[in-house]
Amino acid sequence: MSQAAKLWARYKQWLSVAPAVGLSLDISRMRFDDAFFTRMEEPLRRAFAEMDELERGGIANRDEGRMVGHYWLRDPSRAPRPEIRDSIVSEIARVKAFAADVHAGRVKPEKAPRFRKLLVIGIGGSALGPQLVASALGTENDPLEPFYFDNTDPDGMDRVLARIGNQLAETLVLVVSKSGTTKETRNGMIEAQAAYERAGLRFAAHAVAVTGEGSELYRHAKRERFLTTFPMWDWIGGRTSVTSVVGLLPAALQGIDIDAFLAGARDMDAVTRVHDPVRNPAALLAAMWHYAGEGRGTKNMVVLPYKDRLELFGRYLQQLVMESLGKERDLDGKVVHQGLTVYGNKGSTDQHAYVQQLREGPNDFFATFVEVLADRKGPSIEVDDGITSGDYLLGFLLGTREALYENGRDSMTITLRELSPRSLAALIALYERAVGLYASLIRVNAYHQPGVEAGKKAAGAVLELQRKVVKALDAATHPLSLEEVAQAAGEPEAIETVLKILEHLVANGRGIVRTGGSNPFDGRYASASTTPRS
Repeated sequence: MSQAAKLWARYKQWLSVAPAVGLSLDISRMRFDDAFFTRMEEPLRRAFAEMDELERGGIANRDEGRMVGHYWLRDPSRAPRPEIRDSIVSEIARVKAFAADVHAGRVKPEKAPRFRKLLVIGIGGSALGPQLVASALGTENDPLEPFYFDNTDPDGMDRVLARIGNQLAETLVLVVSKSGTTKETRNGMIEAQAAYERAGLRFAAHAVAVTGEGSELYRHAKRERFLTTFPMWDWIGGRTSVTSVVGLLPAALQGIDIDAFLAGARDMDAVTRVHDPVRNPAALLAAMWHYAGEGRGTKNMVVLPYKDRLELFGRYLQQLVMESLGKERDLDGKVVHQGLTVYGNKGSTDQHAYVQQLREGPNDFFATFVEVLADRKGPSIEVDDGITSGDYLLGFLLGTREALYENGRDSMTITLRELSPRSLAALIALYERAVGLYASLIRVNAYHQPGVEAGKKAAGAVLELQRKVVKALDAATHPLSLEEVAQAAGEPEAIETVLKILEHLVANGRGIVRTGGSNPFDGRYASASTTPRS
């Protein structure tokens, strides 16, 4: 049998089709052997059982004693308690009603007839999900144009405000933080509030909070009389929150059909609930991740969507996959350093950037191609005889896949009939389920993130050291060397961090001056508010 015939036979054997959501998964170009799924039978059986228990309301986030219930969001009848079911149903209804009121001008800003812009302030899953949905499904006719504060970079926020320009009075703000204490989101809210005040506007009259009930942000919103608040339930993690209010509210305000979005996720959940891995595309994905990385994440996942609208899909998957699976310890507490590195960007643009290395460099990855069959709404012109721009896009996808395969590089291909609210949600739900199943296969907890919390604590320590540095310089009667500043701040071992703090304060005119040579180690530092004496 020829190589082409073998590939065709393998394609027919391993193509997983989900007609209910217009999606298929082809794993035929992953080089697993015939006995692979026999070896995976018991681990997959256990993974299915654990997933069933999670959906029934078992405690999955053991660190915090929480359930994990993003599957209930699109099928509330599966919620383990009536009050959870009723809350989901009522809040989705509230989202649709609020969006309709905004679109109709019944909910309006204080100095304009209606809202026309939307500013979402969040970070991580609170921003990535809404950004992906907006980029993938937005049109030039959306009733509200979305913008984002998704970092604590002052220049980045200035750029967003400049794009909004003189339409701030017509801009609705969503502040999204479960705890209400996330510093990046809090900083973004403070910066936005200052911008509204500079424009002579009352920030609260334009603001909505999406947060945990009783959180610091919830109390602030009630105290300041925000337009309204919506809940972030404690059984929803940020990286799986796109079918909660976090994702549904900005989508509805943008004019996206959230009923179709929820239906797509619900239908994919039904497809991926099947215990037969051959008929379950999420199980196939998880199994292929296990095969490619030998169950240890030894190969990277390169995601290549051949659709401009899916440009943010790789970034979205970085959080969903890497935050869920990047763990130091397994479920038994053993040090395993598990993970699955995700990178990639859109084809064919970025194949010009790194396909050369993918084909001929280290074989340290597997690729996932994402194709969308429908090129655009309406017919396309021919750019060559009988060939459209979309035909070229398909040609580049298939050509790149073939070039990789013939040089021993594995790949999978996900195909969508079209990009719509239903199919995008189905694609997201596919990966949500695959992450959960794969976590069971490698025996890690996909639903906590201790490393993220460690980073937050370390950042807090840096800011506390900054306060000590400033206090030490304010008290000094003469300029201090770097070593003297660290000593005076009580942190002589943190001298490198002290240097970084000083450089930042000096560069931003924050009341600290530096004198001395060009070498940062030789400078002397003083508070600009005192008169230094040498």
